[in-house]
Amino acid sequence: MRILHTMLRVADLDASLAFYCDVLGMQLLRRKDYPSGEFTLAFVGYGNEADHTVLELTYNWGVSDYNLGDAYGHIAIGVDDIYRACNDIKSRGGRVTREPGPMKHGSTVIAFVEDPDRYKVELIQLSARSAPTETPVITTA
Repeated sequence: MRILHTMLRVADLDASLAFYCDVLGMQLLRRKDYPSGEFTLAFVGYGNEADHTVLELTYNWGVSDYNLGDAYGHIAIGVDDIYRACNDIKSRGGRVTREPGPMKHGSTVIAFVEDPDRYKVELIQLSARSAPTETPVITTA
């Protein structure tokens, strides 16, 4: 068994695709409209769905806002250079909501960015130089 995808409902599919593809560097793997159900599914990720966990972006036609609730946490992405990644994200118009630095009560270097629907995306520094005493748990989506 393996995790195939995580689904996020999005209010503006074009804005979400721009964020995940243009800002975070994912690829649009497939997209399909379902006119009878009035929704569109778009799958994005860093590799083929056969080998990688991906994100399913679901756009329900005519829905322009969602309540995120307080149970959702974040998506996590491992990066080789968190400072460069945050600078690249900002230069592409992305919003960094927590600048890179050690996590509270630990030494793993993390940062947070926010997508157009206010979903949080955690960036985790992968190199041992930033977290010599801790191995981060990486959740890819």
